[in-house]
Amino acid sequence: MKTILITGGTGFIGRHLSTEASARGWQVVVLTRDTVAAARRLPAEVRLIESLDRLGDDQAVDAVVNLAGEPLAAGRWTEARKQKFISSRVATTEALYQFFAAREQQPEVLVSGSAIGYYGAGNAQDKPVDESAAAVDNFSHQLCKSWEKSAAPFESLGIRLVRLRTGIVLGEEGALAKMLPPFKLGLGGPVGDGRQWMPWIHISDMVALILYSVDKAELSGPVNATAPNPVRNRDFTRALGAALHRPAIFPMPGPVVKLLFGQMGEELLLQGQRVIPRKVQDSGFNFQYPLLEDALADLL
Repeated sequence: MKTILITGGTGFIGRHLSTEASARGWQVVVLTRDTVAAARRLPAEVRLIESLDRLGDDQAVDAVVNLAGEPLAAGRWTEARKQKFISSRVATTEALYQFFAAREQQPEVLVSGSAIGYYGAGNAQDKPVDESAAAVDNFSHQLCKSWEKSAAPFESLGIRLVRLRTGIVLGEEGALAKMLPPFKLGLGGPVGDGRQWMPWIHISDMVALILYSVDKAELSGPVNATAPNPVRNRDFTRALGAALHRPAIFPMPGPVVKLLFGQMGEELLLQGQRVIPRKVQDSGFNFQYPLLEDALADLL
């Protein structure tokens, strides 16, 4: 039986991952600050620990999936919050490294979280952005760069490292859930000029891609976790309105976005690059939901 250790296991992606890994017969261990709350959100067979020391010297770990980090889209980005975004991700990753560096038994692979924000600012460029693309500097890039850098020492232990650059994950939580209320009322529409790209991925494909990254021994380095067909914001909103049988004609102007959300709105809502998952496609991964319309039809 394969054992997988997950940080951030009670979050949106982590819960789906824990459930699917358990269903596959893997032993799932979730590191969490609150085991009581986690027990209400995760399958009963998932083992919950509040400290890495609870693993014990005799507990082998085959894979680690590191998803822990302060949520980015919960409000305006103050300087204090931006520091917390970085520290919450880097501290967890460094703690994992120190723990496993002191153990004889090492995991085979670390799948460590990052995001497509690594590529930085972008808007209407048509050029596809794969894992080899250069980044444009902004806070999102600096955050992801720091997170990925904190995971790099794992390679010195002989552990395969996958840096998972996640896009907009569609499911019952996250970005889609926040968009639904105005769209259901027929009040949704494009954000800004609507030309910015939205590299999205269905939650089922997100989980499958993580587990594929764990199993695929040849896969390492940066991996874009996005569907193969990103769309512009205006096309996303049009598709969402059609799926809900509602109009999607009420735009939110860029200046209003900046006024309401500040830097967070500018980087996460008004900017976006045409990110594609070239590495996993080339390695043979098959997406269940490669098209946005099919993903929305399944979720709504």
